[in-house]
Amino acid sequence: YKQHKDLNNTTMKFALFALFLGSANAWSANSGNSRRELLQQGAAFAAAVAAAPSIANGYAVPDLAYPFDGLEPSIDTPTMKIHHDKHHATYVGNLNKATEGKDEVPILDLMADALEAGPAIRNNGGGHYNHAFFWSEMAPPGEAEKTKPSAQLEELINKSFGSLDEMKAQFSARAAPGALFGSGWVWICVNQAGDELKLVGTPNQDNPLMKGVADEVMFPILGLDVWEHAYYLKYQNRRPEYVSAWFNVVNWDKVSENCAYVVENHAGVPF
Repeated sequence: YKQHKDLNNTTMKFALFALFLGSANAWSANSGNSRRELLQQGAAFAAAVAAAPSIANGYAVPDLAYPFDGLEPSIDTPTMKIHHDKHHATYVGNLNKATEGKDEVPILDLMADALEAGPAIRNNGGGHYNHAFFWSEMAPPGEAEKTKPSAQLEELINKSFGSLDEMKAQFSARAAPGALFGSGWVWICVNQAGDELKLVGTPNQDNPLMKGVADEVMFPILGLDVWEHAYYLKYQNRRPEYVSAWFNVVNWDKVSENCAYVVENHAGVPF
């Protein structure tokens, strides 16, 4: 992300300077100004361009690593299209409006103080981060079934829940309508110390990276969207059926990668 943005800014500044030189050469030829005067003016222009603020590219909905129908039958194709191209895109569009004219920062960096920043960042920044996270942790069923928790993740699961099956059972119970009323997310997180997993439910587009959402800031490694738009076309009011089917598309290799990253860095997974 940073390299891409820096490259775009450098390219823009170079283009502006090249444009100046071309125009200045033509002007010098016509006006008879000395080369020294031209160079002095060029140096001043270059300094101004170098000091100019970075040009923000705006946040964008990430491409999926699989086709819209790739998660069938767990998640149906129409839901994936609407969820990705409409719902996620709406959060991104609103986030870009809320941050217009401001220096763009990685979406992860907006999470810590999102509650303090106000509803526009909390809801739309959270919505963008949460959905980017969600798409990345899934894979088509035929691929997902070949993945498994790493030794590190398995050790933490056994320590925190007793077994993978017990973790899934507790996760499913936390995702049930009676436990998480209305819209929200369910997460498996690494705690601040990096030595235990925690099961967390959050309302709306909140996540455990945000200060004030839970007892402490925690680092998600697995998350499930339980907003109705994530499942209603296929499952209607049968949220537990959706949760059960979703485990068939969890990419445990990616979850293991997330776990290794947050344990080592004591920070959220970047996007």
